[in-house]
Amino acid sequence: MRHSNSINSWLPAWMTAWLTAVVLLTLVLGQTQALAATIQPLDGIVAVVNDDVIVQSELENEIQLLLPQLQQSGGAIPPRAKLEQQVLERLILKRLQIQRAKQLGIEIDDATLTQAMENIAARNGMALDELQLTLESGGVNFKDFREDTRMQILTSRLQAQEVARDIRVSEPEIDRFLETESDSLLERREVRLRHILVALPDEATPTDISAAEQKAQSLLKRLRAGEDFGRIAAANSDGRNAAEGGDLGWFAMADVPNLAAGPARQLDKGEVSAPIRSPSGFHLIKVSDIKGDDPKPISQTHARHILIRTNELVSDADAKRRLSQLRTRIIGGDSFETLARANSDDTGSALKGGDLGWISPGDTVPEFEKTMNSLAANDISQPFQSSFGWHIVQVLERRNQDTREDLMRMKAVEAIRARKAEDATETWLQRLRDEAFVEIRLEEFDAGDADNAD
Repeated sequence: MRHSNSINSWLPAWMTAWLTAVVLLTLVLGQTQALAATIQPLDGIVAVVNDDVIVQSELENEIQLLLPQLQQSGGAIPPRAKLEQQVLERLILKRLQIQRAKQLGIEIDDATLTQAMENIAARNGMALDELQLTLESGGVNFKDFREDTRMQILTSRLQAQEVARDIRVSEPEIDRFLETESDSLLERREVRLRHILVALPDEATPTDISAAEQKAQSLLKRLRAGEDFGRIAAANSDGRNAAEGGDLGWFAMADVPNLAAGPARQLDKGEVSAPIRSPSGFHLIKVSDIKGDDPKPISQTHARHILIRTNELVSDADAKRRLSQLRTRIIGGDSFETLARANSDDTGSALKGGDLGWISPGDTVPEFEKTMNSLAANDISQPFQSSFGWHIVQVLERRNQDTREDLMRMKAVEAIRARKAEDATETWLQRLRDEAFVEIRLEEFDAGDADNAD
């Protein structure tokens, strides 16, 4: 079933970015585990979320996972009480999404999760067992990483169903985007980078670190206000290229130093990263120019489907049986369009006789795409299940979309949807939170813990 391409593409993007961060942390900042002193928490209840609870040990585990990420990003670590509040809110939103997914019958089975884990490993040039060794050598529990990946897939599918399907992009929006931001759609081959380093002394004290971070933040504020990067680098950077205005030159994407890999992939031309912490100090990275190619041609499929959702009255067996009967009728000569209008629970496509239009890779959930791709033109699938329910799908035709104009417009739609999805997801999460019963007991637990310490 079609859903927003931005949300579906967000999952692998997130996985790649998050795994890269984790692997870097395990290799470069493994020692930060010592910074998060091991605590043997009492398993008191810190929050009630509808009919479920969050306990102190869950909160501690989440904090332990977050601390290395904060170290890597160079951001200031909030005071303990504030950190607990922020992380607890994240856990509450996670729990609410799990509950909502359960209501909708969305589950991630072990086979799907294993395939996703293998894909993550492959994208980082590893086998799955090598990924496990890399994570565990840095103190990251592989089971926790696996379950967090399951959660990310679950929330991605949930948000695709709850949020992304309502996002629309107009032709004028595409035109405006291409007028101002078409460079961001190019496939990056090379980037030109600039660099400012605010160095730390050997055996830096907390005061040294705080002062360096404040200086880096001050320089970033000036840069984002429009001051010239080269002039500020020449006057303030401790890097070897300061005299050249911090210019590091051109890099092929495969040759970008690890420290700058994230900004090189993610920043648009002219943007400057937030301060990045390393043992040598705080770094500001600017992408000053980009060389790229037009988006690569893609194969598209024109398909239509009939969806039957399961609920308290319609079981999996019922849905599968109904679709088998409908498939038999279509093969026997009945109109697919007529049966889709009368039977499909996908109201958007049912009005068009089940027609989903032209579908690009990543536009649909994996189960749907896999089944659709296995069909020849005009074939009708056997009933199959996805996170949305049970389907039959028919492939009408296929084409290669390879003209530059069409590809650029398609990429523009993806980018616009991604931005809209981010805002819409925040609104949806807030509504989910507002409609839930949530009782915070963190202060009560902390107070009791303090009393026990006395």
